[in-house]
Amino acid sequence: MTGWVDDIEKATLENDTFRTVLFTGAHLQMTVMCIQPGEEIGVEKHDDLDQFIRVEQGSGQVQMGSSKDDLSEVRDIEDDWAAIIPGGTWHNVVNTGTEPLRLYSIYTPPEHPEGTVHQTKAEADAAEHDH
Repeated sequence: MTGWVDDIEKATLENDTFRTVLFTGAHLQMTVMCIQPGEEIGVEKHDDLDQFIRVEQGSGQVQMGSSKDDLSEVRDIEDDWAAIIPGGTWHNVVNTGTEPLRLYSIYTPPEHPEGTVHQTKAEADAAEHDH
């Protein structure tokens, strides 16, 4: 594929997987995610990449901080909200609502192997453990 052109809102709202990579380029990657109520992405840090997240449906929290044990910057997010997480920042996204939290994320540079599909968080965790 030369590039990616589609209705991002529709692609995000129709996604039922924990994570699906929609596009991987040389310098950028886009994924869609569906985080179930009470579920979270998990505390993580990407030293060498910046991340953009936009919520299309649901509500939750973005937690950021300088260490794994200090995620003191907490912001509520909902439909149409976005967050930018700079490289080297510890962070987590938690679904605090009663419906799935559907979002898309853009990483620069790419984070996941091209074509990655994780049906569930457990599958994503297992893949990262094997990585």
